[in-house]
Amino acid sequence: MPPLRAKERGQLPDSAFAYVDSRGKRRLPIHDASHVRNALARFSQVAFEDEDARDRARSRLLRAAAKHGIMPIGFINAQLQPQRTLPRGHLTFLLTDIEGSTELLARLGDQYASLLSDVRRRVRTAVRSAGGREVSARGDDFFAVFERAPAALEAALAIQRAMHAGPWPKGIEVRLRIGLHRGRPALTDTGYVGLSVHAAARICFAAHGGQIVMSSAVRAAVPESLSDGVALSSLGAWRFRGLPESIDLYQLDARDPLTNFPPLRSATRAN
Repeated sequence: MPPLRAKERGQLPDSAFAYVDSRGKRRLPIHDASHVRNALARFSQVAFEDEDARDRARSRLLRAAAKHGIMPIGFINAQLQPQRTLPRGHLTFLLTDIEGSTELLARLGDQYASLLSDVRRRVRTAVRSAGGREVSARGDDFFAVFERAPAALEAALAIQRAMHAGPWPKGIEVRLRIGLHRGRPALTDTGYVGLSVHAAARICFAAHGGQIVMSSAVRAAVPESLSDGVALSSLGAWRFRGLPESIDLYQLDARDPLTNFPPLRSATRAN
């Protein structure tokens, strides 16, 4: 199928594309049956801004396929495959969250979508370089898993260094809170399920921007001696709402990112 010429492409409305990113760039034309088939074949090659954008594009593409009487069985199976190939067993979870995202959105307005895309790009690069797997990226959160706990620490430190390096629009400071936990979750068609996943989220949201907090389960799975300039300091035992037991927590300290933080948020010290 010959590609669309620029003039032909420009005459099509946004609704004729499965994906329109935050900058208005249009991808995957779906205005006729041949282009729908092409979009189904090329969907996995598109770098979406986040999982929500991928989901919206997938829905539009499937509706277009139904309209043109196309049964995308191979496409649907391919979309389910990433969940099936996620690792199983004892895993280390890494979750990130943007501190003060509401204030950043109010300050940046339409520029926030671009900033969020940049943050996710830096996080993805660090996760993939350390051998991790992305599970989801929704809203301001990012969830990844690692089969090796030291690799998760490596990724967390690389993320904070990338965030610290900037630059960011309007001279603002963008800071991520990072939580690490280890457990053995169940893997379903929709992702990981289990108390350990909830614990990882609680740990992440208790941290402050620029901080890396991990559970004792992660601490026990990493070497006693870490690389030069990196150390772990105990934060004590903390209780989280909805979790049956307190969790001993540690902070990853390094020379360049910030290391002095207030007490944890949304958690209480265990007696």
